[in-house]
Amino acid sequence: MDNRQWLINGNPKGRALEANDFKQQTVTLGNLPQGSVRVRVAYLSFDPSQKGQMENIGYAAATEMGQVMRASGVGEVLESKAQNINVGDWVLGSLGWQEVADLDASELEVLEQGVSPTRFLGPLGGTGLTAFFGLFRVGQPKPGDTVLVSGAAGATGSIVGQLAKLAGCRVVGIAGGDAKCAWLVDELGFDAAIDYKSDKVKSAVRAACPQGVNVFFDNVGGSILNDVLSCIALNARVVICGGISRYQEAVLPPGPANYFNLVFRRARMEGFLVTDYKAEFSTARKRLATWLDTGQLLYKEDIQEGFEQIPQTLQRVFDGANFGKQLLKL
Repeated sequence: MDNRQWLINGNPKGRALEANDFKQQTVTLGNLPQGSVRVRVAYLSFDPSQKGQMENIGYAAATEMGQVMRASGVGEVLESKAQNINVGDWVLGSLGWQEVADLDASELEVLEQGVSPTRFLGPLGGTGLTAFFGLFRVGQPKPGDTVLVSGAAGATGSIVGQLAKLAGCRVVGIAGGDAKCAWLVDELGFDAAIDYKSDKVKSAVRAACPQGVNVFFDNVGGSILNDVLSCIALNARVVICGGISRYQEAVLPPGPANYFNLVFRRARMEGFLVTDYKAEFSTARKRLATWLDTGQLLYKEDIQEGFEQIPQTLQRVFDGANFGKQLLKL
């Protein structure tokens, strides 16, 4: 069986992704080793952290030129030499940018039948779990708090805002464009939305959050973080989840000029990794699934199609072209 793959062919540190950062190859698959599973990749997930993996920056395991580009995905088992996984099962794992993945059974999770498999790449996957633990464990919202979310129309931010509403908070989102802002308010139930492309963020935050921001869940960083720091309330919690504004910069920007307001407001700013809570993933997924099943938690998927479109689909995440969780169907 032939298997097409996309390989890492460049290090995009300090610049935008380019077409020649990836190259294709076709390999012939051999016999499957004992304890392994062969999976036909159906859907792949795309996240800003994938660029950091290529640059060997951050918490992900190091990558090398010429290796298959990593990515979480779901797919159907074609062949199994493992006792606990059967042909026809749908599984979740780090399948990578390829049509077929051979992995040890220990690296795969068998998915529940009767549930859309793409849920496990979005609201029941890394993005949903990141929203859950980042908000509830780090942000610690209280009923009546004002929660502000940047990147609010993204896969993680949109879940954060809805969870904050379920916790009894007033929720304001920052997103790019009229359509995304309207979606936050009209469909997801945010109390207000700020379009960073047309609004002056600092004055818009002050108008939307007159009592100050109690919890800021930040997916963007940069000037937006700096503006919000000037608007935090007493004992505010600033949750640092992502910093997409800096991912393509050649030189890291200086720290936020307004950081000393953390002192004046006796606030705290804290980063986290969702993997710190791995032992609790199952419990969190059950709670998220209940909210999904009852319609209290909504999500949007942006699904591109075709193996050839994989590199361009990652670029959509950095261009802000995606609306909802960025996926690709092979």
